[in-house]
Amino acid sequence: MNIVVVGLSHKTASVEVREKLSIPEAQIEEAIALLKSYPHIEEIAIISTCNRLEIYGVATDIEQGVREISQFLADKAKVCLRELRPNLFTLLREDALRHLMRVSAGLESLVLGEGQILAQVKKTHKLGQKYNGLGRLLDRLFKQAISAGKRVRSETSIGTGAVSISSAAVELVHAKVDNLPDYNITIVGAGKMAGLLVKHLLSKGASKISIVNRSHRRAQELCRNFAQTEFNIYPISEMMQAIATSDLVFTSTGATQPILDRPKLEAHLTLDRDLMLVDISVPRNVASDVSEIGCVSAYNVDDLKAVVAANQESRRQIAQEAEVIIEQEVASYILWWRSLETVPTISCLRSKVESIREQEMEKALSRLGSEFGEKHQEVIEALTRGIVNKILHEPMVQLRAQQDIEARRHCLRSLQMLFDLDTEEQYS
Repeated sequence: MNIVVVGLSHKTASVEVREKLSIPEAQIEEAIALLKSYPHIEEIAIISTCNRLEIYGVATDIEQGVREISQFLADKAKVCLRELRPNLFTLLREDALRHLMRVSAGLESLVLGEGQILAQVKKTHKLGQKYNGLGRLLDRLFKQAISAGKRVRSETSIGTGAVSISSAAVELVHAKVDNLPDYNITIVGAGKMAGLLVKHLLSKGASKISIVNRSHRRAQELCRNFAQTEFNIYPISEMMQAIATSDLVFTSTGATQPILDRPKLEAHLTLDRDLMLVDISVPRNVASDVSEIGCVSAYNVDDLKAVVAANQESRRQIAQEAEVIIEQEVASYILWWRSLETVPTISCLRSKVESIREQEMEKALSRLGSEFGEKHQEVIEALTRGIVNKILHEPMVQLRAQQDIEARRHCLRSLQMLFDLDTEEQYS
């Protein structure tokens, strides 16, 4: 089972490193094609979120495959592999399976149990299929991981409470200010995370909220989800005017370069007005130099860790329940993978029996003569096929279900000998 995962996350790398390795959806096709062009990579899938970049691969050689994926990441970050390596983690075979299922279940997230990651795993699977990155092993693995994520959320209460980066950002702000309902708040962006920001801000009593977005239609759609609240909507060209009248600004866009920096803020802010900036995007929307402005306090996704830690303990017991589900799903995948060993023998046996059936059918029909009706031929065809399928069904089910590897291999060798099967010739 030559499945590997090489990547980095909020646990292994700072936001400065993670943003260098973020792969936008528009670049996924190119990245998959490049990785699959490497000599030891057969299948590939890429999860890229604000808190992780993970590349799952099936390699003809584990060591070479890991080296090729690692070099791809170093090239992407424009650093030497030696410099990048301390930020990377590598997991092989069963550990790689388990990790993906834990990711899908939210057990590896910054906010334990967050729900958004499951949708991101589904998106990775969809893009992997669309761009021909997935083969039989990864396709099945991602389907199993999605199943694991759904089960954890439906069979445990791990998803209750504040379980997203957006909710953690609002919790951070709520802990630092005394009068959030009086704050003029601007959200730059109108995607899913922005929608979650609005939801959690409203739950804390905030009401004076402005939305800045490139697409006016998208901003209107977000606002329609909260019909009880009045919003101000600004085009991106008026972003700085909106920020200049704000006490608190959240940024949540897909921009690949900072949209706010020190010169831009200094040109529009009055230094007697405090401004809090909370950037929940990776790559970052806010440049690090804004902290040099005396009236500005700035936070990014790495600053949310303390908030998250306070919420984690209550979920740890629930997470143990989730681990049981994860192990069941891992075992299910391994059982399926082991059953693949039986496929060549089963296919070869079916082909041989079908060949015999067709030969005997042909002999019987030639004896019956040309006057024998076509309808009768169809009946005999169905009868003989049914007999073959019934005879083969139970042995094949038992063979696939055999969990003892040596016992199953003994059965396979016995079948190959008894029926004189040449599986190599069939698959050459």
